[in-house]
Parts: sequence; C-alpha cells; structure tokens
Amino acid sequence: MRVLFLGDVFGKPGRQAVQRLVPRLITRLGADLVVANAENASNGVGVTPDAAEELLASEVDLLTSGNHIWVKREIGPYLDAPKSRLLRPANYPKGAPGRGRGIATTPDGKRLGVVNVEGRVFMKALDDPFPAALAEVEALKAEGCRAILVDVHAEATSEKTALAHYLDGKVSAVIGTHTHVQTADERLLPGGTAFISDAGMCGPRDSVIGVRKELVLERFLTQRPVAFEPAKKDVWINAVLIEIDDASGLARSIVRVQEKVEET
Repeated sequence: MRVLFLGDVFGKPGRQAVQRLVPRLITRLGADLVVANAENASNGVGVTPDAAEELLASEVDLLTSGNHIWVKREIGPYLDAPKSRLLRPANYPKGAPGRGRGIATTPDGKRLGVVNVEGRVFMKALDDPFPAALAEVEALKAEGCRAILVDVHAEATSEKTALAHYLDGKVSAVIGTHTHVQTADERLLPGGTAFISDAGMCGPRDSVIGVRKELVLERFLTQRPVAFEPAKKDVWINAVLIEIDDASGLARSIVRVQEKVEET
C-alpha cells in the first residue's frame, strides 16, 4: 500500500493546490490512499465543514487536525457525524466532539488506520499523547488494521521523535505536523516505522508559515495584535509518500514530496 500524507493545508491557496495537484500526484506516485492535515484549511486557522468537504472531494480520503480544530464553532457537529472523515486529536478530555482515530479503505479493500494526537511541549496541557496514541493503535489493531499511520501534531521535534520511537514496530508511520516547514529527517526506524518530524505545508511559500509576511513582521516589530491573512504567492504541496508492506503493516520506505503549483 502506498499512502500520500499531505502537510498542513493552509487556507484557500492550500485547498486550491490540493484540488489541482493531488489527482496527478496520485497517478504519478501510485498512491492508494491520501491523508491530509486540515486544521488550517479555512482562512489559515480552523476548518469549516465546507472546507473539509472540498478537500475530501479532491481525492483526499481522510483528514486529520490539531490545536486549531476548535476555532470554527460549526465544526463540532461535523466531527460528531457517524461517517465523519475528519479526526481531532485523541488526547482531548472526554466529551470533546469527534474521535481521534479512523479507517480509510482502498477500492480493493485494503485498510489504513489513522490516529491523531496533539503534543504538550510548548502547547496546551492536554492528556498524555503517548498512552493516548497507543490506546488508539491497539483499538485499530483489534478492528483488524495492520497498516496504521499516526499524525502527531506538535511543536517540539523532540516530542515527535520520542513518540515515534515509543511506537516503533507497532505502527506503519509516525508523521509530524504543525510547524509548516518540511524537515529533512525522514527515515525508517529500527522496528520498521517510517518517521518524519514535520511533513510541511500545502500553501504559499512566499509567506511566514503561510501568513502574509508584512502582517507577521508588523506583529514582531510592534508587539501588538495583528489580524493574520493567508498569503497567495508561490504555492507548494509538501507531503510524504509511505510504502507499507501489506502483510506486516510495517513501512518499506518514506520519501519527501514537494510540488509547485504553476501560476496561470
């Protein structure tokens, strides 16, 4: 099985990049399933049901998220829908809308379990993501999933790397998200788990992590609140392609993917 994981989709430019490039990437890379982090898909912060549906209509099979998932209040009922294909981090307190794991299925019946957790270093004091992730993994295995991908949405590279080692040999891949900058540390861990500390961003590179650079500079220089807006130029897809052995559920390879949207 080949899984294409898309880094954080940022605002309208990111959604348009997914619409334009993902179908051709699926063909070129031979991807069986596509998973994308969508927590910033609506105007650069949060995701609305309409934005989620737009991505799912662009040949994305399942969506993950992170700390910004709660920004759009209308997302709660969407997360709770029985057939929702948008996950929220599993380590939020009991009673939070939605779920932290899901299953995507290929047309020929192959299944990929997906787990979403949020880190705690330099972030909110949530439940511990380590046992939370392991519990979700064990639940997916009880449902017969061999191939399992974990999106760890976290600030600190150390926390993401530690979680990957904690789950090494138990899951197919641990993919970091949140910082919007693709890292160059992709590798197979000793137990057969693919890892990268950040998949990057699907959005405008002529920016500061997706935001118009003039606005970010104003905030840094004045130390006063400034409303952020997505930038629009030099839009790229950042992703990773993971090949998973169907029999063992362990990874065979992980490769970084970068694709520029040609301006018209």
